[in-house]
Amino acid sequence: MIGFSLNLLRFCFWAALVVASGLLPSAPALAQTAVDLELVIAVDVSLSMDLDEQRLQRDGYVAAFRDPEIQKAIVSGPNGRIAVIYMEWAGPPTQQVVIPWTVIDGAQAAHALADRLEVAPITRARMTSISTALQYSGRLFATSGVKGIRRVIDVSGDGPNNAGMPVLSIRDELVANGIVINGLPIMVKLAQGFFDVARLDLYYTDGVIGGTGSFMSPIKERSEFQTATRRKLLLEIAGREPPPRLIRAQLRMPDDPSDCLVGEKQWRHYMDGRFPN
Repeated sequence: MIGFSLNLLRFCFWAALVVASGLLPSAPALAQTAVDLELVIAVDVSLSMDLDEQRLQRDGYVAAFRDPEIQKAIVSGPNGRIAVIYMEWAGPPTQQVVIPWTVIDGAQAAHALADRLEVAPITRARMTSISTALQYSGRLFATSGVKGIRRVIDVSGDGPNNAGMPVLSIRDELVANGIVINGLPIMVKLAQGFFDVARLDLYYTDGVIGGTGSFMSPIKERSEFQTATRRKLLLEIAGREPPPRLIRAQLRMPDDPSDCLVGEKQWRHYMDGRFPN
């Protein structure tokens, strides 16, 4: 018995050495589900958005995922499925996932996502930090559990960044990692308030969107919440090249950039008590 025990100990010792040296194959890693698109939908819920605007914004995404053409585009890719996560954001402390990563592979799954999104409560919070929303969105890709051909952040908002890091550096870092950022600037209200920007579409063009084929699709009328959202999602899901009028380089001359720090300047003026006459 003593000899048997010694032999068993020797075997265990040498087996441990073989495993540690990598001579034995390790257990195969779990294969990730292949999808055509990993899409983060990042939706502005700052207090500058009226409740009815926030409802229209939410309903635009609900209607889009119930749209037969969107569903057809989802199953028409090489893998026939996409992965989507829906989150809401405002100031730096406020990023909340409403619908976690969900694989959509047909009409049934798309309708199920729309049904869950329709009844989920809408968060509201102070400040507008596009940069923090983009940082948070970028980290979400590591939790998707899938492997996408393309990775896209779809960010909407009704004002410039006024909290957190400046947008440009965050945008450029995400683009360098192969992530495309598209924008949905909401311009329903006239730019009359202290924190408003008259040409939010140009601000998004210069400071927010980025990556190959990136584009922004502004909403200037309440009736456009559904049409603009549907059009943007259709382009993103199908991987189509956006029309020239939506491509960043086509909007105007490159030597006429907008001020990508305008929101931060507005907030500093507000905190210093420096209001326009």
